[in-house]
Amino acid sequence: MTVAERGRPDASGDDGVPSTGDDARRRAEQRSPAEQRDASAHERRRDAVARAATDVKDRFSSRGHAMARYVAQRVVLKPTIWSITSVTVIDRDRLKGVEGGFIVVANHSSHLDAPLILGALPRRLARYLATGAAADYFFDVPWRRKLTELFFNAFPVQRGSSTATPSGSPGSPKPQGPAVVAAATGSIPVVDGAAGSGSSASASASASAKATRRRADRDATASSSARKRAVAKSAARRRAGQPTVSARSLLERGYPVLVFPEGTRSKDGSVAAFKPGAAALSAACDVPIIPLALIGAHIAHPRGSAWPRPGRLPVGVAFGDPMRPEPGETPLQFSARLRAEILRLKDANTARILGPDTPSEGARP
Repeated sequence: MTVAERGRPDASGDDGVPSTGDDARRRAEQRSPAEQRDASAHERRRDAVARAATDVKDRFSSRGHAMARYVAQRVVLKPTIWSITSVTVIDRDRLKGVEGGFIVVANHSSHLDAPLILGALPRRLARYLATGAAADYFFDVPWRRKLTELFFNAFPVQRGSSTATPSGSPGSPKPQGPAVVAAATGSIPVVDGAAGSGSSASASASASAKATRRRADRDATASSSARKRAVAKSAARRRAGQPTVSARSLLERGYPVLVFPEGTRSKDGSVAAFKPGAAALSAACDVPIIPLALIGAHIAHPRGSAWPRPGRLPVGVAFGDPMRPEPGETPLQFSARLRAEILRLKDANTARILGPDTPSEGARP
């Protein structure tokens, strides 16, 4: 079944038996005017998704690219991650009814997060899953762009976008060092040991501050140039009549996307407040959100480390039931409810994954 077919309206009734014209008319007559308007709008959206998935031909709809990703993800990436960590996947059967476009939302604390999600999802759902990646880092060098596209089906997003995924993983901005933070805040980070007395300490602090300013200037210039190139390419695609790619455009075409709504990796496994971008996308595109909790990843591969710790440390992926915004619920309220569900999944499964003495949050490596 193709993505376009998954996005088409189902021709069967609620009981799975093909509906006749009389049945359809009878159900339509029983609906209130508001329900009829909602049903009509929903059918128009589904028709638009099916047409868009059929009309647009690119690597997101390409079966050839999907097969290449299968080799990269299932033959290379998953066996590697599963061999260096001990992975437990919990309640994957909750996804049996999911198809077409959807949003995967998870907590974020490690470089392991995206590979764990891709490997834990059923193949039929992971096949076309797309991940937003920072345009000014993952798409500025050809070899890095190709690898990110191959392994994570990445699409470019601008830093600061509400649908951008957090720093430190494929599908995210480059981790920000002190120089970048200083450039953004106008402050100079304090260097350990620079608070001593005497002229040597003062000179050392001054030299460090100057070096930090120079690095910040270089990073800001490079980031600005890469961002301008990405914007120019996007404008050229629009002028040529080619579709520009965004999380919303992919969802509207029936493709799923992965979002880390915290906006950055946690240092100790705690879950920060969620940004409302994913919740807003769910409402705007009428797609469900799959919440999942990642457990132990920050211990197996702490932030700042280049490779997971030896010893095949335990990690877990716990799936929740698909969620949608409730009537009248704002993106902020829905986002808070998503975070509460992920915290519940973490609390319910941490002892099973890490042992009874390990807290679900704040467990430092």
